[in-house]
Amino acid sequence: MAFTTFDPAAALHRRTAERRLYVGAAVLAALVVVAGFARTYYLKGAFGTPELSILKHAHGLVMTTWFALFLVQVSLVAAGRTDVHRKLGVAGIVVAVLVVIVGTMTALTAAKTGVSPPGAPPALIFMVIPLGDMVVFALLFSAAIAYRKRADFHKRLMLLASLGMLTAAIARIPIDFLVAGGLPAFFIVTDLLILGCVAYDTVRNRRLHPAFIAGVIVVIGSQVGRILLAGTPQWTIFAKWLVG
Repeated sequence: MAFTTFDPAAALHRRTAERRLYVGAAVLAALVVVAGFARTYYLKGAFGTPELSILKHAHGLVMTTWFALFLVQVSLVAAGRTDVHRKLGVAGIVVAVLVVIVGTMTALTAAKTGVSPPGAPPALIFMVIPLGDMVVFALLFSAAIAYRKRADFHKRLMLLASLGMLTAAIARIPIDFLVAGGLPAFFIVTDLLILGCVAYDTVRNRRLHPAFIAGVIVVIGSQVGRILLAGTPQWTIFAKWLVG
Protein backbone atom coordinates (compact mmCIF):
# COMPACT_ATOMS: atom_id res chain seq x y z
CA MET A 1 0.00 0.00 0.00
CA ALA A 2 1.35 3.43 -1.00
CA PHE A 3 1.19 6.34 1.40
CA THR A 4 1.38 10.01 0.49
CA THR A 5 3.43 12.23 2.75
CA PHE A 6 1.87 15.49 3.84
CA ASP A 7 4.32 18.34 3.42
CA PRO A 8 3.34 21.28 5.69
CA ALA A 9 5.77 23.63 3.97
CA ALA A 10 4.33 22.84 0.53
CA ALA A 11 0.76 23.24 1.81
CA LEU A 12 1.63 26.61 3.34
CA HIS A 13 3.26 27.68 0.09
CA ARG A 14 0.10 26.81 -1.87
CA ARG A 15 -2.13 28.70 0.56
CA THR A 16 0.13 31.75 0.41
CA ALA A 17 0.12 31.65 -3.39
CA GLU A 18 -3.68 31.45 -3.46
CA ARG A 19 -3.99 34.39 -1.09
CA ARG A 20 -1.75 36.43 -3.35
CA LEU A 21 -3.94 35.53 -6.31
CA TYR A 22 -7.21 36.66 -4.74
CA VAL A 23 -5.87 39.77 -3.04
CA GLY A 24 -3.96 40.72 -6.18
CA ALA A 25 -7.01 40.16 -8.37
CA ALA A 26 -9.20 42.24 -6.05
CA VAL A 27 -6.67 45.10 -6.05
CA LEU A 28 -6.37 44.94 -9.84
CA ALA A 29 -10.16 44.96 -10.23
CA ALA A 30 -10.45 48.04 -8.01
CA LEU A 31 -7.73 49.83 -10.00
CA VAL A 32 -9.45 49.01 -13.30
CA VAL A 33 -12.76 50.36 -11.99
CA VAL A 34 -11.16 53.59 -10.78
CA ALA A 35 -9.23 54.02 -14.05
CA GLY A 36 -12.32 53.41 -16.13
CA PHE A 37 -14.70 55.68 -14.25
CA ALA A 38 -12.29 58.38 -13.02
CA ARG A 39 -13.34 60.91 -15.65
CA THR A 40 -17.08 60.34 -15.41
CA TYR A 41 -17.50 59.51 -11.73
CA TYR A 42 -14.62 59.53 -9.23
CA LEU A 43 -12.84 62.64 -10.55
CA LYS A 44 -15.59 64.10 -12.67
CA GLY A 45 -15.17 67.54 -11.09
CA ALA A 46 -11.61 67.72 -12.35
CA PHE A 47 -12.55 66.60 -15.86
CA GLY A 48 -15.72 68.70 -16.14
CA THR A 49 -17.86 65.83 -17.39
CA PRO A 50 -21.68 66.14 -17.43
CA GLU A 51 -23.66 65.86 -14.22
CA LEU A 52 -25.04 62.46 -13.34
CA SER A 53 -28.60 61.49 -12.52
CA ILE A 54 -29.50 60.16 -9.09
CA LEU A 55 -29.79 56.68 -10.58
CA LYS A 56 -26.29 56.84 -12.06
CA HIS A 57 -24.90 58.10 -8.76
CA ALA A 58 -26.60 55.17 -7.03
CA HIS A 59 -25.19 52.77 -9.61
CA GLY A 60 -21.68 54.14 -9.12
CA LEU A 61 -21.98 53.94 -5.34
CA VAL A 62 -23.28 50.36 -5.36
CA MET A 63 -20.63 49.13 -7.78
CA THR A 64 -17.88 50.89 -5.82
CA THR A 65 -19.17 49.28 -2.64
CA TRP A 66 -19.12 45.85 -4.26
CA PHE A 67 -15.51 46.03 -5.41
CA ALA A 68 -14.40 47.56 -2.12
CA LEU A 69 -16.20 44.81 -0.22
CA PHE A 70 -14.67 42.17 -2.47
CA LEU A 71 -11.19 43.48 -1.61
CA VAL A 72 -12.01 43.56 2.10
CA GLN A 73 -13.38 40.01 2.04
CA VAL A 74 -10.41 38.44 0.29
CA SER A 75 -8.07 40.39 2.59
CA LEU A 76 -9.89 39.02 5.64
CA VAL A 77 -9.45 35.47 4.39
CA ALA A 78 -5.78 36.12 3.63
CA ALA A 79 -5.36 37.38 7.18
CA GLY A 80 -7.02 34.28 8.60
CA ARG A 81 -10.12 36.17 9.80
CA THR A 82 -12.67 33.84 8.23
CA ASP A 83 -15.02 34.47 11.17
CA VAL A 84 -15.34 38.15 10.23
CA HIS A 85 -15.48 37.19 6.55
CA ARG A 86 -18.55 35.01 7.16
CA LYS A 87 -20.32 37.70 9.18
CA LEU A 88 -19.63 40.31 6.52
CA GLY A 89 -20.95 37.88 3.92
CA VAL A 90 -24.51 38.86 4.85
CA ALA A 91 -23.75 42.43 3.82
CA GLY A 92 -22.23 41.04 0.65
CA ILE A 93 -25.51 39.39 -0.28
CA VAL A 94 -27.36 42.67 0.21
CA VAL A 95 -24.85 44.58 -1.92
CA ALA A 96 -24.96 41.89 -4.64
CA VAL A 97 -28.75 42.16 -4.83
CA LEU A 98 -28.42 45.94 -5.14
CA VAL A 99 -25.81 45.48 -7.89
CA VAL A 100 -28.31 43.50 -9.96
CA ILE A 101 -31.32 45.73 -9.22
CA VAL A 102 -29.63 49.09 -9.72
CA GLY A 103 -27.55 47.83 -12.66
CA THR A 104 -30.65 46.54 -14.42
CA MET A 105 -32.55 49.78 -13.76
CA THR A 106 -29.63 51.81 -15.13
CA ALA A 107 -29.47 49.72 -18.30
CA LEU A 108 -33.23 49.94 -18.89
CA THR A 109 -33.30 53.69 -18.25
CA ALA A 110 -30.42 54.30 -20.65
CA ALA A 111 -32.15 52.29 -23.36
CA LYS A 112 -35.47 54.02 -22.78
CA THR A 113 -33.89 57.46 -23.09
CA GLY A 114 -31.81 56.43 -26.09
CA VAL A 115 -28.44 56.77 -24.36
CA SER A 116 -25.49 54.50 -25.19
CA PRO A 117 -21.72 54.97 -24.71
CA PRO A 118 -19.77 56.86 -27.43
CA GLY A 119 -19.08 54.57 -30.38
CA ALA A 120 -21.55 51.95 -29.16
CA PRO A 121 -24.55 50.68 -31.15
CA PRO A 122 -27.99 52.29 -30.68
CA ALA A 123 -29.31 52.12 -27.14
CA LEU A 124 -31.83 49.32 -27.64
CA ILE A 125 -29.19 47.12 -29.27
CA PHE A 126 -26.50 47.99 -26.74
CA MET A 127 -28.79 47.16 -23.81
CA VAL A 128 -28.00 43.46 -24.27
CA ILE A 129 -24.46 44.12 -22.99
CA PRO A 130 -25.15 45.55 -19.50
CA LEU A 131 -28.17 43.32 -18.98
CA GLY A 132 -26.01 40.31 -19.85
CA ASP A 133 -23.45 41.45 -17.28
CA MET A 134 -26.15 41.47 -14.63
CA VAL A 135 -27.39 38.01 -15.58
CA VAL A 136 -23.88 36.53 -15.51
CA PHE A 137 -23.07 38.20 -12.18
CA ALA A 138 -26.33 36.94 -10.66
CA LEU A 139 -25.66 33.39 -11.85
CA LEU A 140 -22.07 33.25 -10.62
CA PHE A 141 -22.83 34.97 -7.32
CA SER A 142 -25.79 32.68 -6.66
CA ALA A 143 -23.61 29.66 -7.38
CA ALA A 144 -20.94 31.02 -5.03
CA ILE A 145 -23.50 31.37 -2.24
CA ALA A 146 -24.83 27.89 -2.92
CA TYR A 147 -21.27 26.59 -2.53
CA ARG A 148 -20.40 28.78 0.47
CA LYS A 149 -19.50 25.68 2.50
CA ARG A 150 -17.11 24.57 -0.23
CA ALA A 151 -14.41 27.21 0.02
CA ASP A 152 -12.59 26.05 -3.11
CA PHE A 153 -15.73 26.57 -5.24
CA HIS A 154 -16.98 29.64 -3.37
CA LYS A 155 -13.88 31.78 -3.76
CA ARG A 156 -13.36 30.95 -7.43
CA LEU A 157 -16.96 31.72 -8.34
CA MET A 158 -16.81 35.02 -6.43
CA LEU A 159 -13.63 35.91 -8.30
CA LEU A 160 -15.27 35.23 -11.65
CA ALA A 161 -18.44 37.12 -10.68
CA SER A 162 -16.39 40.21 -9.88
CA LEU A 163 -13.93 40.12 -12.77
CA GLY A 164 -16.73 39.41 -15.23
CA MET A 165 -18.17 42.87 -14.55
CA LEU A 166 -15.00 44.76 -15.49
CA THR A 167 -15.88 45.16 -19.18
CA ALA A 168 -17.74 48.44 -18.62
CA ALA A 169 -14.73 49.93 -16.82
CA ILE A 170 -12.27 48.62 -19.41
CA ALA A 171 -14.37 50.17 -22.18
CA ARG A 172 -13.94 53.60 -20.59
CA ILE A 173 -10.16 53.52 -20.16
CA PRO A 174 -8.79 56.01 -22.72
CA ILE A 175 -6.32 53.74 -24.48
CA ASP A 176 -6.33 54.13 -28.27
CA PHE A 177 -6.05 50.47 -29.26
CA LEU A 178 -8.84 49.53 -26.87
CA VAL A 179 -11.15 52.24 -28.14
CA ALA A 180 -10.36 51.27 -31.74
CA GLY A 181 -11.08 47.60 -31.02
CA GLY A 182 -14.54 48.29 -29.68
CA LEU A 183 -16.64 45.73 -27.83
CA PRO A 184 -14.64 42.64 -28.93
CA ALA A 185 -11.47 44.24 -27.55
CA PHE A 186 -13.18 45.10 -24.26
CA PHE A 187 -14.37 41.52 -23.88
CA ILE A 188 -10.95 40.14 -24.79
CA VAL A 189 -9.20 42.22 -22.12
CA THR A 190 -11.76 41.07 -19.55
CA ASP A 191 -11.18 37.48 -20.59
CA LEU A 192 -7.40 37.84 -20.44
CA LEU A 193 -7.63 39.05 -16.85
CA ILE A 194 -9.85 36.09 -15.97
CA LEU A 195 -7.75 33.53 -17.85
CA GLY A 196 -4.59 34.89 -16.25
CA CYS A 197 -6.05 34.13 -12.81
CA VAL A 198 -7.20 30.71 -13.97
CA ALA A 199 -3.77 29.90 -15.39
CA TYR A 200 -2.01 31.00 -12.19
CA ASP A 201 -4.37 28.90 -10.07
CA THR A 202 -4.04 25.90 -12.36
CA VAL A 203 -0.24 25.95 -12.35
CA ARG A 204 -0.07 26.39 -8.58
CA ASN A 205 -2.54 23.59 -7.84
CA ARG A 206 -1.60 21.37 -10.80
CA ARG A 207 -5.26 21.03 -11.81
CA LEU A 208 -7.92 23.09 -13.54
CA HIS A 209 -10.63 23.56 -10.95
CA PRO A 210 -14.17 22.67 -12.13
CA ALA A 211 -15.53 25.96 -10.77
CA PHE A 212 -13.24 27.80 -13.17
CA ILE A 213 -14.24 25.54 -16.05
CA ALA A 214 -17.96 26.17 -15.54
CA GLY A 215 -17.52 29.86 -14.74
CA VAL A 216 -15.34 30.65 -17.74
CA ILE A 217 -17.81 28.89 -20.01
CA VAL A 218 -20.60 31.06 -18.60
CA VAL A 219 -18.63 34.31 -18.93
CA ILE A 220 -17.23 33.79 -22.43
CA GLY A 221 -20.36 32.02 -23.65
CA SER A 222 -22.47 35.00 -22.58
CA GLN A 223 -20.15 37.40 -24.42
CA VAL A 224 -20.39 35.46 -27.67
CA GLY A 225 -24.12 35.04 -27.22
CA ARG A 226 -24.67 38.76 -26.70
CA ILE A 227 -22.62 39.71 -29.75
CA LEU A 228 -24.63 37.26 -31.87
CA LEU A 229 -27.96 38.31 -30.35
CA ALA A 230 -27.52 42.09 -30.48
CA GLY A 231 -29.18 43.63 -33.50
CA THR A 232 -31.31 40.62 -34.37
CA PRO A 233 -35.04 41.23 -34.89
CA GLN A 234 -35.80 38.97 -31.94
CA TRP A 235 -33.66 41.04 -29.58
CA THR A 236 -35.08 44.32 -30.89
CA ILE A 237 -38.63 43.11 -30.24
CA PHE A 238 -37.70 41.91 -26.76
CA ALA A 239 -35.78 45.12 -25.95
CA LYS A 240 -38.72 47.29 -26.99
CA TRP A 241 -40.98 45.21 -24.77
CA LEU A 242 -38.58 45.58 -21.82
CA VAL A 243 -38.45 49.36 -21.98
CA GLY A 244 -42.21 49.53 -22.46
